[in-house]
Amino acid sequence: MTLQRMDNVGIVVDDLDAAVAFFTELGMEVEGKAQIEGLFADQAVGLDGVRSDIAMMRTPDGHGKLELAQYHTPAAIGDGSHNPPPNTLGLHRVMFAVDDIDDTIARLRPHGAELIGEVAQYKDIYRLCYLRGPSGIILALAEQIG
Repeated sequence: MTLQRMDNVGIVVDDLDAAVAFFTELGMEVEGKAQIEGLFADQAVGLDGVRSDIAMMRTPDGHGKLELAQYHTPAAIGDGSHNPPPNTLGLHRVMFAVDDIDDTIARLRPHGAELIGEVAQYKDIYRLCYLRGPSGIILALAEQIG
């Protein structure tokens, strides 16, 4: 048996509506929303009494997906205020290719996006940056310029 594809990246958030608004402004589309609970959920994630709300977001090309999850029980660990640096072990960031990096940053700022560093240019090929979004999520943006 071989790997078929990467299906999605799951991100736990403390405010699902804010995260959906943020990723919608980025250009993703809501594919669906659901409440997840019951024995199958407990078994799949290895927790007891799981009750969460999820939103599946997809990129406009239909290939990339994020599953945003807000846990009601058991409560998510952490308060969303701890913002580890980009070199912290674990999931590093999610990167998106955009047409206009400056416009994208401007549209995401009202949704809480903050630049971690600054917009940098790699040769005459890309403009790149890291942003921190809802629940401390690190998002990278890349604009191809050459």
